[in-house]
Amino acid sequence: MRKVSLLTVLTLFLLGSIQAQEKNVNKSKFRQLWELPTPNVYRTASGAPGHEYWQQKADYKIDVELDEDKNRITGKEEITYTNNSPDELRYVWLQLDQNMRAPDSETYTSATGKLRNKMTWKGMQRVMGYPEYDGGHKIQKVTDADGKGMKFTINHTMMRVDLNTPLKKGDKLELNIEWYYNINDRGLMGGRGGFDTLKDGESPFDDGNTIFTITQWFPRLAVYSDVRGWQHKQFLGRGEFALPFGDYEVKITVPSDHIVASTGALQNMSDVLSKKHIDLYEKSKTAKRPVVIVTQKEVEAKEKKKATDKKTWVYKAENVRDFAFGSSRKFIWDAMGVDIEGDIKMAMSYYPKEANPLYENFSTEAVAHTLRVYSKFTIPYPYPVAISVEASNGMEYPMICFNYGRPETDGTYTERTKRGMLGVIIHEVGHNFFPMIINSDERQWTWMDEGLNSFVQYLAEQEWARDYPSRRGPAYKITNYMKGDKSGQVPIMTNSESIKQFGNNAYGKPATALNILRETVMGRELFDHAFKEYCRRWAFKHPEPADLFRSMEDASAVDLDWFWRGWFYTTDHVDVDLANVTMYEIDSKNPEIEKAKDKAMRDAMHPYIADKRNAEEFEKVRVEESSELKDFYTTYDPLNVTKTDKKKYAKHMESLGENEKKMIAQGGYFYQLDFKNVGGLVMPIIIEMEFEDGSKETRKFPAEIWRGNNEEISKIVYSKKMVKQFSVDPYREMADTEEFNNNFPRKTTPNRFEIYKRKSTKKENPMQQSIREKSEK
Repeated sequence: MRKVSLLTVLTLFLLGSIQAQEKNVNKSKFRQLWELPTPNVYRTASGAPGHEYWQQKADYKIDVELDEDKNRITGKEEITYTNNSPDELRYVWLQLDQNMRAPDSETYTSATGKLRNKMTWKGMQRVMGYPEYDGGHKIQKVTDADGKGMKFTINHTMMRVDLNTPLKKGDKLELNIEWYYNINDRGLMGGRGGFDTLKDGESPFDDGNTIFTITQWFPRLAVYSDVRGWQHKQFLGRGEFALPFGDYEVKITVPSDHIVASTGALQNMSDVLSKKHIDLYEKSKTAKRPVVIVTQKEVEAKEKKKATDKKTWVYKAENVRDFAFGSSRKFIWDAMGVDIEGDIKMAMSYYPKEANPLYENFSTEAVAHTLRVYSKFTIPYPYPVAISVEASNGMEYPMICFNYGRPETDGTYTERTKRGMLGVIIHEVGHNFFPMIINSDERQWTWMDEGLNSFVQYLAEQEWARDYPSRRGPAYKITNYMKGDKSGQVPIMTNSESIKQFGNNAYGKPATALNILRETVMGRELFDHAFKEYCRRWAFKHPEPADLFRSMEDASAVDLDWFWRGWFYTTDHVDVDLANVTMYEIDSKNPEIEKAKDKAMRDAMHPYIADKRNAEEFEKVRVEESSELKDFYTTYDPLNVTKTDKKKYAKHMESLGENEKKMIAQGGYFYQLDFKNVGGLVMPIIIEMEFEDGSKETRKFPAEIWRGNNEEISKIVYSKKMVKQFSVDPYREMADTEEFNNNFPRKTTPNRFEIYKRKSTKKENPMQQSIREKSEK
């Protein structure tokens, strides 16, 4: 007899219990979204802030000086931090984002890569972590309101300041910090901010002057919230920012010939601008087109000789979560007022001459357009100004953003360059709403600002120009990503630093998901109301994913748990296979009709191959040769109508009720459509029926059609007319990744190929070609 140990018996018993439990787990894609946190007094089950919701406040007074010769920022700040939480705080955490470029940066030490046979010096610098650059915040002093020193500990990009006295609920803390840092060369190192000196030896515009974009430049209080306490996850460069709201007063000292574009409203205009510039600014408030305040001619004069004295620009901003500015003698400046529900907001652009004519023609108009459209879909834009600064990059801060879009040196540009410029301006200005106002935690959830913003960007682009070729938003543009290798994907609900395929995951997929919700799942009216309600609830607050999910359902009465789970918590994709269609025609029992149909069907069929060849080979068969072999059945056709057939039909009709007779008289066809869910993501099913007469009809079935079986279903549809072709997702609105199995009968999809010889010559852009052709006439 084989002996079995007690441990083995127990192990087998436990495995059997686990397997039995797994079988009993509800795996339906329509189960409730248990992954959401439990509602509480801070965040309700409806998705709205609770009656005890709280958030901290951080006010700043900052003096900062830009040293153009040393490329250095030196500053001191006074922070007033209000503890609105129910907790007593013994320390506070601040973000030192510039430390991602410090010599011991985890951004560099955690980076991976491979050497190539050929590498540029810029590439080698990136691999080595720019060893010649002394980056990072240099904290000089931290004191309290009485000037007493405070102990602080720097852990890479986070700084903990230990409080001399615990901060109780409702109390305020005054914190004074002095610091400096060396500004990074953005052209070499990249980054959201830095300096860009236009001197590359190739452009006719080279003048050795610099554009400064000063971002993440001061020690900033981190968010302390009801969800995760201190948000002090290290900044590695990708996951962006979690910041509390506050009021700012910032004094910015720069060379006197610089123009400063900044978060906030300028307080000392008469000290830093001429009367001419002030008059032009006032004129721009009511102008229908942007008014140029500082002209290109003025800029070109300043570029030839740098000023040796300095000026201080003073800006104030209320209820913002961050502060940034740009400074340069190269800035051309234009502006125009925008009416947002009866309140004039200033749309403005600052740009070097290298960005003209694109920026002068389009930038401020795009800023104004963005404010109008976003205000319609979210909340009215609350701040006094929105600024676009051309700086050959793309990044956003309250009231100001830095964008790219420079034409060729001859002033011409491709349509792609123009669209790219418009897209980035709309996107970055749109970030004023997500996350600058609807203030999600970017360090944790990139998609809550980038994805939502990309969605509304799509709406704004479509209102800019008809059939605007938006990069993200349309369902069919995400299909290649969604059907790709799953080992290279992670769910949308993934922390920012762990995302794979960042653009598709955090921008494209959530934007597409919201677009599908709006167009297909919920409809525009329900979606727009719910989305606007979410924005209203969480403006100037800190929403989490659950707050969005719950608000959308609460304001629409649409159960979307299946949608959030599939699109945001999995890497499943949409692939609905219309595997088979079976037609059932209503049998009228009328022999004159039914037997005629059967005859027509018989006559239309190809003969069996042997019968076809026999007919060609045999001149006569035996029965045809001998009349004696012919009998009744020689000419009998069972499809001929007999008197008995007619009597049976009459008797049958007498037995039917009025409803049955009406249905038979109406006629028509029933079709059984067999669907398979190949991709795993349950979605509504939209079918288009193309009839024999060429007309078409579209029918839609909600996602709940899959609730009984997530993998295979059959649906019966009725039609008065015979269907020639069934097509799933005819308008490409479901992000179905495989279109070949969407048709029944199957269609052949034509493709093209081209035989060509590669050429290395640079092509003219269409504008250059048009200019050349005109000159040749």
